[in-house]
Amino acid sequence: MAIHKNTTSGSGLVYSTEHGRTCPNCAKPVAQCCCGQKKGSAKGDGVIRVSRETKGRKGSGVTLITGLPLAELELAALAKQLKQRCGSGGTVKNRIIEVQGDQREVVLAELLRLGYQAKKAGG
Repeated sequence: MAIHKNTTSGSGLVYSTEHGRTCPNCAKPVAQCCCGQKKGSAKGDGVIRVSRETKGRKGSGVTLITGLPLAELELAALAKQLKQRCGSGGTVKNRIIEVQGDQREVVLAELLRLGYQAKKAGG
Protein backbone atom coordinates (compact mmCIF):
# COMPACT_ATOMS: atom_id res chain seq x y z
CA MET A 1 0.00 0.00 0.00
CA ALA A 2 1.43 3.38 -1.03
CA ILE A 3 0.77 6.40 1.13
CA HIS A 4 1.57 9.93 0.06
CA LYS A 5 1.76 12.67 2.64
CA ASN A 6 1.38 16.36 2.09
CA THR A 7 4.89 17.57 2.94
CA THR A 8 4.30 21.27 2.30
CA SER A 9 1.91 21.88 5.16
CA GLY A 10 2.41 18.67 7.13
CA SER A 11 -1.35 18.22 7.36
CA GLY A 12 -1.31 14.45 6.93
CA LEU A 13 -2.61 11.88 4.48
CA VAL A 14 -3.49 13.08 0.97
CA TYR A 15 -3.69 9.87 -1.07
CA SER A 16 -3.79 6.19 -0.29
CA THR A 17 -3.89 3.33 -2.82
CA GLU A 18 -6.36 1.60 -0.53
CA HIS A 19 -8.94 4.40 -0.48
CA GLY A 20 -7.79 6.89 -3.14
CA ARG A 21 -7.99 10.63 -2.44
CA THR A 22 -8.74 11.71 1.10
CA CYS A 23 -10.29 14.89 2.43
CA PRO A 24 -7.70 17.22 3.98
CA ASN A 25 -10.16 18.34 6.66
CA CYS A 26 -11.53 15.08 8.06
CA ALA A 27 -8.97 12.58 6.60
CA LYS A 28 -11.78 10.33 5.33
CA PRO A 29 -11.94 9.06 1.75
CA VAL A 30 -13.53 11.68 -0.54
CA ALA A 31 -16.53 9.41 -1.19
CA GLN A 32 -17.28 9.27 2.55
CA CYS A 33 -16.45 12.91 3.35
CA CYS A 34 -19.24 14.96 4.85
CA CYS A 35 -17.36 18.27 5.20
CA GLY A 36 -18.92 19.76 2.05
CA GLN A 37 -22.44 19.05 3.28
CA LYS A 38 -21.87 20.99 6.48
CA LYS A 39 -21.40 24.23 4.60
CA GLY A 40 -24.66 25.84 5.43
CA SER A 41 -26.48 29.03 5.24
CA ALA A 42 -25.10 32.48 4.82
CA LYS A 43 -25.56 34.88 7.69
CA GLY A 44 -27.87 37.81 7.21
CA ASP A 45 -31.01 39.44 8.51
CA GLY A 46 -33.28 36.66 7.20
CA VAL A 47 -34.86 38.81 4.49
CA ILE A 48 -34.49 37.80 0.86
CA ARG A 49 -34.07 40.80 -1.42
CA VAL A 50 -35.25 40.83 -5.03
CA SER A 51 -33.75 43.61 -7.17
CA ARG A 52 -33.05 44.53 -10.77
CA GLU A 53 -29.63 45.43 -12.14
CA THR A 54 -28.26 46.47 -15.53
CA LYS A 55 -24.75 47.48 -14.52
CA GLY A 56 -22.07 45.79 -16.63
CA ARG A 57 -24.60 44.06 -18.88
CA LYS A 58 -24.79 46.53 -21.79
CA GLY A 59 -28.28 47.66 -20.76
CA SER A 60 -29.78 44.19 -20.42
CA GLY A 61 -31.45 43.84 -17.05
CA VAL A 62 -31.36 40.86 -14.71
CA THR A 63 -33.27 40.11 -11.55
CA LEU A 64 -31.03 39.45 -8.54
CA ILE A 65 -32.13 37.36 -5.55
CA THR A 66 -29.83 37.83 -2.53
CA GLY A 67 -29.83 36.76 1.11
CA LEU A 68 -31.00 33.18 0.65
CA PRO A 69 -30.13 30.99 3.66
CA LEU A 70 -29.53 27.84 1.62
CA ALA A 71 -26.65 25.46 0.91
CA GLU A 72 -25.15 25.40 -2.59
CA LEU A 73 -27.19 22.45 -3.88
CA GLU A 74 -30.45 23.85 -2.52
CA LEU A 75 -29.60 27.24 -4.00
CA ALA A 76 -29.09 25.67 -7.44
CA ALA A 77 -32.41 23.80 -7.15
CA LEU A 78 -34.28 26.97 -6.19
CA ALA A 79 -32.62 28.86 -9.06
CA LYS A 80 -33.79 26.19 -11.49
CA GLN A 81 -37.34 26.38 -10.12
CA LEU A 82 -37.42 30.19 -10.38
CA LYS A 83 -36.01 30.18 -13.92
CA GLN A 84 -38.66 27.67 -15.00
CA ARG A 85 -41.40 29.74 -13.36
CA CYS A 86 -40.20 32.87 -15.19
CA GLY A 87 -39.56 31.08 -18.48
CA SER A 88 -36.09 32.54 -18.80
CA GLY A 89 -32.44 31.72 -18.24
CA GLY A 90 -30.15 32.63 -15.42
CA THR A 91 -27.34 31.48 -13.16
CA VAL A 92 -26.03 31.35 -9.60
CA LYS A 93 -22.94 33.47 -8.88
CA ASN A 94 -21.43 34.05 -5.44
CA ARG A 95 -24.61 32.84 -3.65
CA ILE A 96 -26.72 35.29 -5.70
CA ILE A 97 -29.36 33.99 -8.13
CA GLU A 98 -29.54 35.91 -11.40
CA VAL A 99 -32.64 35.52 -13.59
CA GLN A 100 -32.60 37.14 -17.03
CA GLY A 101 -35.01 40.01 -17.58
CA ASP A 102 -37.12 42.08 -15.22
CA GLN A 103 -38.87 39.23 -13.38
CA ARG A 104 -39.18 40.88 -9.95
CA GLU A 105 -42.94 40.44 -9.56
CA VAL A 106 -42.94 36.78 -10.60
CA VAL A 107 -39.90 35.90 -8.45
CA LEU A 108 -41.29 37.76 -5.43
CA ALA A 109 -44.65 36.01 -5.71
CA GLU A 110 -42.98 32.59 -6.07
CA LEU A 111 -40.69 33.14 -3.06
CA LEU A 112 -43.64 34.24 -0.91
CA ARG A 113 -45.60 31.20 -2.08
CA LEU A 114 -42.68 28.98 -1.02
CA GLY A 115 -42.75 30.53 2.45
CA TYR A 116 -39.71 32.81 2.30
CA GLN A 117 -39.72 36.30 3.77
CA ALA A 118 -38.90 38.33 0.66
CA LYS A 119 -39.16 41.95 -0.39
CA LYS A 120 -38.29 44.22 -3.30
CA ALA A 121 -35.04 46.12 -3.02
CA GLY A 122 -33.88 49.13 -4.98
CA GLY A 123 -35.90 51.44 -7.17
